[in-house]
Amino acid sequence: MIRPFRFAVNMVTPAVGGEWRKRCRRAEELGYDVIQVADHLGMPAPFPSVVAAAYATERPRVGPFVLNAAFWTPALLAREIATVDALTDGRLEVGLGTGYVREEHERAGVAWRTPGGRVDHLARTVRELERLLGDEAHAGQLVQRPRPPLLIGAKGDRMLRLTAEHADIAAFTGARTSPVDGTLTVMNADDLAERVATYRRFAAGRETPAELNLLIQWVNVTRDRRASVREALHRLPYLTENEMLDLPMLLIGTVPQMADQLRAQRERYGFSYLTVLDAYMEEFGAVIEELRGE
Repeated sequence: MIRPFRFAVNMVTPAVGGEWRKRCRRAEELGYDVIQVADHLGMPAPFPSVVAAAYATERPRVGPFVLNAAFWTPALLAREIATVDALTDGRLEVGLGTGYVREEHERAGVAWRTPGGRVDHLARTVRELERLLGDEAHAGQLVQRPRPPLLIGAKGDRMLRLTAEHADIAAFTGARTSPVDGTLTVMNADDLAERVATYRRFAAGRETPAELNLLIQWVNVTRDRRASVREALHRLPYLTENEMLDLPMLLIGTVPQMADQLRAQRERYGFSYLTVLDAYMEEFGAVIEELRGE
């Protein structure tokens, strides 16, 4: 099933009220379908930020990308979701993940669980949210029923199975995280393809296939792709130049080349919902224009 493209910008840079509203309106002008906010210490708090984004705009959906489940109890999170869904007139998408940065857990005074423990907590959170958001007494403000769309960011088999069972949107970063401290290691294209294939096996019995999301980590408009990659090879010394050029999470080239890459990736992996970081919001806007309606 080939889905139409959707485009999101993940706002990770703090801003005061007027500047925040201006950036959100600019995202809408550029054609972004979703305005997202991360859940990391040192970045904007997700729920007030997405409410402000919704009030500044008319069309885009909004949501956290993704919430660190360790920072939330299910009951308090259900209250936030119901309230924000009401305040945004049903424009909310909820992104959930395990949380992967040990240092942030320590700063927040939250226990740093084992990888399995973090998955256990997320699974309990997902199940409890489904129960609580289905309870009129707890979630009477909800606009979207039975709940807002759920996005889960996943890599390992247990997370991919959980995503296949519960999520409307399956999100991939194209990276692995260290179980010790959360350090990211980029997957090559074949490794990412294997993860997507594993997810598809787990999701084979779904009545409605999930939307597949990819986080684009770098957007660089250039006429010389190889020269650009050579300048960045030191960041990923375990990859070759050709492997970097083949990475789905990197967009390097002219705008038509980028559009062609995204079409090919949608065909190969199924990625139709694409997120870029706010640092690349303007550059990627030209790609959105190239792909609009496809």
